[in-house]
Amino acid sequence: MIQADQVYRSYTLAKNKIEVLRGVNLTIESGEKVFLCGPSGAGKTTLMYTLAGLENPHEGRVLIDGADFYQLSSSNQASLRNEKIGYIFQNYFLLPELTAIENVMVPGLIGLKADRELAKSALCRVGLSERFNHLPAELSGGEQQRVAIARALVNSPSIIFADEPTGNLDSANGEEIMNILMEVVEERKATLVVVTHDTSLSTLGDRVLTIKDGIVVDD
Repeated sequence: MIQADQVYRSYTLAKNKIEVLRGVNLTIESGEKVFLCGPSGAGKTTLMYTLAGLENPHEGRVLIDGADFYQLSSSNQASLRNEKIGYIFQNYFLLPELTAIENVMVPGLIGLKADRELAKSALCRVGLSERFNHLPAELSGGEQQRVAIARALVNSPSIIFADEPTGNLDSANGEEIMNILMEVVEERKATLVVVTHDTSLSTLGDRVLTIKDGIVVDD
């Protein structure tokens, strides 16, 4: 379960303080598929990064499976992220000098439990059994996003965060990527949080949350 309790986050731009999150409260249950929507600049990605343990809130708490994440030590935060959380980013963030299978093995290397067979299995699951040894530059955008999905899933996380996972893809590739993601999440009974500006995608989830004026509301 993920819980946010009075979460505030702001930025300073040209000496001006911009408040992005203004006391966010939410609860996402285990196994729930939630789509986070709102206009560009509303703070969707900021909220996702804060829930995912990537950006400290200035005020408030984020609880992951009951643990107050930002009160944990740095090493315990890193362990929790590596063991329980998978990330899928809009821009893929693949390491250009590594092959597809090596990119998928990265989370395991961080956790000192890299497994080439698990990486192969993850790539096969997303339809890339013929691309193990290809570099990112040799893959299409849709294939790169599949590698990113495989990387997020390789450690069998219980929570998956996806930031605009179809944002850089055409409609056909975007639909295929979302079908793969939803199928795998359902198979594994994982919790899924998707940030998207595409309201048509939100129909795939159990619930839609919308950011309005720095707070989150159920649609």
